[in-house]
Amino acid sequence: MPLLKTNGINLYYEERGSGEPLLLIMGITAPGSVWEKHADDWHHQFRCIMGDNRGVGQSDKPAGPYTTAQMADDYAGLIDALGLGSVRVVGVSMGSTIAQQLALRHPDKVRSLVLMCPWARCDRTAEAIFRHMATIKARLRPEEFSNYIQLLIYAKRSWDDDTMFADLLAGRQQAAVDSSPQPLHGLEGQAEACITHNTLAELSSINKPCLVIGGRKDIFTPVWMSEEVAGAIPNSELHLYDDAGHAFHWECIDDFNPRVRNWLTAH
Repeated sequence: MPLLKTNGINLYYEERGSGEPLLLIMGITAPGSVWEKHADDWHHQFRCIMGDNRGVGQSDKPAGPYTTAQMADDYAGLIDALGLGSVRVVGVSMGSTIAQQLALRHPDKVRSLVLMCPWARCDRTAEAIFRHMATIKARLRPEEFSNYIQLLIYAKRSWDDDTMFADLLAGRQQAAVDSSPQPLHGLEGQAEACITHNTLAELSSINKPCLVIGGRKDIFTPVWMSEEVAGAIPNSELHLYDDAGHAFHWECIDDFNPRVRNWLTAH
């Protein structure tokens, strides 16, 4: 798939499926290919468009800091270049903050929103986590950094499950041999975007259908963050998974994929 020039960078994206466009925006550290198991389901109904955010994957990785508004403008340029008009948007973690900015800055380009483990603002704990993430990336081997991220995003249920735990181990092994890992400055740029994101006073102006999803066991972006976002966006819906963490979309994938597909079909 191509690199497309937008907002001063080359943005890499992949597509799967046909039908009405569905823009999938990934979180910090991760390329768009991490959507694969969700696009396996959704591409039967939608044209899934999965980009690598600036700072990771095959997209450009300019010096930071980045902002979520800037990254939303990256995707606005992608939408225009592909001639998509308005799109459904699903964003996870940092991707949810980019999606918020896309709806605020380019409302004509957004049809509906699914915001996964979102936040409207960081507190001191969240800021410390993002800064620590950048600090330890500079000091740990890739597989050790992967382990730290796993500890942040997976709940106890995953660590206790033999199949899930095997997947976690495999993920660390893959990180150890990744031929194109995210550079430190790319992570630092993304982390700064996460820290400085603050849309709380503006979210009431979003008038698009919105589904907010979180995990009650999320220690990375706790429940209060999802509840705050859902409370600020008029007429939004909130769903919380009881026994899942930040990675609820993996831990509860058998429910998550059809739940989101059905909601998007209706909105």
